[in-house]
Amino acid sequence: MTREAGVYAGFEKALEAAVASGRIAGAVAAVADRDGVTYTRQAGVRQAGEPAAMTQDTIFWLASMTKAVVSVAALREVEAGRLGLDGDLSGLLPEFADLKVLEGFGEDGAPRLRPARRAPTLRDLLTHTSGFGYGFLSEDLTRWHAATGAADPNGGTRVAHVLPLLHEPGEAWSYGIGIDWAGLAVEAASGQRLDAYLSEHILGPLGMTDTGFAPVDPTRRAVAHLRVEGTLFPAPTPPGGTDAEVLSGGGGLHGTAPDYIRFLRMLLNGGELDGARVLKPETVRSLSEVQTGPLKAGAFKTANGVLTTDFDLYPDMLTGHGLATVVTPEATKEGRSPGALNWAGIFNTYFWADPEAGKAGVLLTQLMPFGDPDVLALLRALEKGA
Repeated sequence: MTREAGVYAGFEKALEAAVASGRIAGAVAAVADRDGVTYTRQAGVRQAGEPAAMTQDTIFWLASMTKAVVSVAALREVEAGRLGLDGDLSGLLPEFADLKVLEGFGEDGAPRLRPARRAPTLRDLLTHTSGFGYGFLSEDLTRWHAATGAADPNGGTRVAHVLPLLHEPGEAWSYGIGIDWAGLAVEAASGQRLDAYLSEHILGPLGMTDTGFAPVDPTRRAVAHLRVEGTLFPAPTPPGGTDAEVLSGGGGLHGTAPDYIRFLRMLLNGGELDGARVLKPETVRSLSEVQTGPLKAGAFKTANGVLTTDFDLYPDMLTGHGLATVVTPEATKEGRSPGALNWAGIFNTYFWADPEAGKAGVLLTQLMPFGDPDVLALLRALEKGA
């Protein structure tokens, strides 16, 4: 379904060129307004060297695009009065009563830890100011893992999520596993496993039938690729599923462009879509409010160039973080309004939602490292068309 195809000629030309050059195996894009989908496009194949074409119902590992969905789940629990944004979470998450801050390392290489002055709040978790990090973005955390032999959170165990904080809660923006903990808080507050909670309160009501913690149809799944010296190789990825002790609220969902567009249209429509209300209008309006003050959010340096590049989509703007996404407080060159929402996933999947303009879009690939210049150019062209 296409109502505005002509304005996307630049995007379509760039997309075809990226596929033809072998820079990406394929991609799926979609744009919508409050009333419905206004533009779709797909090109290339689901796996380099294989014939299966990208289609609108191709399933992608959404990775960190999961965070916005689980943040909305947490805010539903705030609306219900079972969670508070600024309360003590240690009653629901006992591990929070004894968290440590990583201060550095001794001459013998042993980590130096001290008790945190306070536990992270839900607001800290949702805005990535909790102090929890990712090893691939922190040399200190990578070194701590090597020194202690601690398991990686990607293994899905709860104990592996008890990482040292990189700083005191509230003092810096550090991208990390905070939304995994927010998902655990939703479970503790609601009494439901995270997959069941999302299915009942968000995915089901919104008709997101192709979204879950495992691909609902593996035959439609796009393969994640790693590009090395210009050549695409299949990247090793966990199969996904609901057997892990901790379902990753920060990166576990798989889904399609049409499904995610429905989630974004819910945000454009003040928390409701097709008669299903997910959030109150005032909560949705608050999502565009920067929560991180003078802290720059949405930008980071890599500690593992295989997984991600250094990333800052708006180096000339003090981007902030709201309660679910990065917020661009100023208009962008592509035409996005102040207060627009955006974020991404490590396999170069991207989305934005502009409540003021009433437009939203997604661009999905399966490629590492994150922050790929070719895909970012496609994102800008798609948004400019929108």
